[in-house]
Amino acid sequence: MPLFVSLLRGINVSGQKKISMKELKALYEELPLSRVQTYIQSGNVIFETDQTNREILVEQIQQKILEKYGFQVSVLVRTLEELQDVLTKNPFPNPEDSQSWYVTFLAEQPDPARIEALQKLDLQPEWFQILEQEVYLSCPKGYGNTKLSNTFFETKLKVTATTRNWRTINELVRLMQE
Repeated sequence: MPLFVSLLRGINVSGQKKISMKELKALYEELPLSRVQTYIQSGNVIFETDQTNREILVEQIQQKILEKYGFQVSVLVRTLEELQDVLTKNPFPNPEDSQSWYVTFLAEQPDPARIEALQKLDLQPEWFQILEQEVYLSCPKGYGNTKLSNTFFETKLKVTATTRNWRTINELVRLMQE
């Protein structure tokens, strides 16, 4: 069966949309998804399923969370191969700065005109590069202090987004390879 990771947007942030990882794991197992494993509190869930239609899969997860918790959560899904590809395409210039690296995952490919308009912005010392459905970010002052937030990219690109740091992406790939 194919192996996926779902990236939930905005759970367990500043006391909002609280879901324990134990409960989230049980919720996924009810869908039913197999080999379910969570990683840290920000809503990263690794699982296997024979459901290969991502739109259906995302809708099932979102609907189950809405039914159980009463709030809407955006869910993005990637395969192991896609996460490995994110690491391989690494456009970051300085490996010593990996603590300031982030990737914003987009729910779909943004409109090229919106990308072009966004790329004209100069936000130094921060920078970003959009490659397909991912935005690679360098945030030297930390993600909590950046203008390049999920909301920024959602507003500018008109697509759903969620961000993970470089360390988390590497760890998700490692866990999925076990």
